[in-house]
Amino acid sequence: MGDADARTSQFRKGAVELAILALLADGELYGAEIVDRLAVLPGLAVTSGTVYPLLSRLKKTGLVDSVWRESPVGPPRKYYQLAPAGRRDLAEMSASWRGLSSAIDSLLQGVDTRG
Repeated sequence: MGDADARTSQFRKGAVELAILALLADGELYGAEIVDRLAVLPGLAVTSGTVYPLLSRLKKTGLVDSVWRESPVGPPRKYYQLAPAGRRDLAEMSASWRGLSSAIDSLLQGVDTRG
């Protein structure tokens, strides 16, 4: 993995957690839905091997809750939703992200990246 790939991976780590919390802000989703919704967003496509451990950690820290529901096709599915602490965390993370993103965007304006 090159330096650029390693940097991109580091950027994505925190962004994926924020993205999952944002997806759950609109209601409950099961894991495969989260993977699918992230897959269509450039730069946020991740595998289930990334999403499920992150969901497990978010559940352990009290940011998300889960419930098993019957599926119309196949076995029951575990659905995830934001816990009250997750809503607070999402609000804080969103504000931090917007501030950081705005600051970086202002620094990058006019930067010549053509080398």
